[in-house]
Amino acid sequence: MEKTPKGLRIHISFFGRRNVGKSSLINKIVGQAVSIVSPILGTTTDPVEKTVELLPLGPVVLIDTAGIDDEGTVGDLRVASTKKVLGRTDIAVIVTDTDEPGSFELELVENLKELSIPFIIVRNKADLNQGNDLAHLKKISKHTVLCSSLSGDGLTSLKAAIIALTPNDYFSSASLLGDLIKPGSLVVLVVPIDLEAPKGRLIMPQVQSIRDILDNDSYCIVVKEKELRDVLNRLKADPDLVITDSQAFLRVGADIPDGVRLTSFSILFARFKGDLAAFVDGVKAVDSLKSGDKILITEACAHHAIGDDIGKVKIPRWLTQYTGCKLIFEHTHGHDFPSPEELKEYSLVIHCGACTFNKRNMLTRILKCKEAGVPITNYGICISYSLGIFKKALEPFDLKS
Repeated sequence: MEKTPKGLRIHISFFGRRNVGKSSLINKIVGQAVSIVSPILGTTTDPVEKTVELLPLGPVVLIDTAGIDDEGTVGDLRVASTKKVLGRTDIAVIVTDTDEPGSFELELVENLKELSIPFIIVRNKADLNQGNDLAHLKKISKHTVLCSSLSGDGLTSLKAAIIALTPNDYFSSASLLGDLIKPGSLVVLVVPIDLEAPKGRLIMPQVQSIRDILDNDSYCIVVKEKELRDVLNRLKADPDLVITDSQAFLRVGADIPDGVRLTSFSILFARFKGDLAAFVDGVKAVDSLKSGDKILITEACAHHAIGDDIGKVKIPRWLTQYTGCKLIFEHTHGHDFPSPEELKEYSLVIHCGACTFNKRNMLTRILKCKEAGVPITNYGICISYSLGIFKKALEPFDLKS
């Protein structure tokens, strides 16, 4: 991995009416034309993401959005797409070219406050206006900056405001599994190699786990499930922890000695990117499922499903075997996710580990499910539950805390 994954970057989204200079401002920050700029209203039609190093903050994702005042049938779709970006936004930048906020800006401010998303107001086009009176805008946010996307004036102040609003845990972010091991621990990673694994590489959760183990002054052995038993027999002592792909839970659980702690990459990410306790509580809904119930299986990335795909094939098969019911399975990928009202038709939502998402995005989805009254769980938790290895897979974690 040569670059910091998107899911570990602060997501900074730019909102505002059409032609207030959102795209120009992002281009000026990045130092290159990543967003199309035009005097024609509605040039930006879909959210545009750019991963950059925003010094001195570090790796971030900048998101350009369509105008919140877009009109017509297609315009309504663009506005809806823009509002979806709120779910993955860590810091919002509201761009305006007037001294007083209008109805669109005020409504956006209310949406941000409801979601507890910190925001900055940028009064853009300072070079084209005479007044530049920030008094009214500062009543809405003390983080109000006067900028010019043409000259670049005010960019330093904007970057300072972004840093001021960056959560403290970004600078001292929690370790993926540092609290589960101590210096000198041996961790065995069980990594099945299937057709969906990137050629020549491991998938992101496996790579991040290896890095986290090394960062915590421990070491690991990486092995396929077929060779696990042979590797364990060669060790002089049992490993301190075994982490497996959830699909190999049964085989790995049978091969490791009693007393060795076991979990999966997906469950690690359920805690790292989401809310482990909420997922554990949500999986209990499996026992209440009945024929005809609709299950939503959703993945953060949009990989091409091949053969015995975990989301399309394996989880539906294991749940059907466990419940003995004829269930209806539906799927979403990437940033597509139902609204709370649309979620009400489902009896359970099963989410992947969300390794490509930031934590705010995952927590937003959990809140949407809570608002809809629909339980949500995680791939690894659901798999361990349906295969009868649930308690063993959760032993490494202190769920009381």
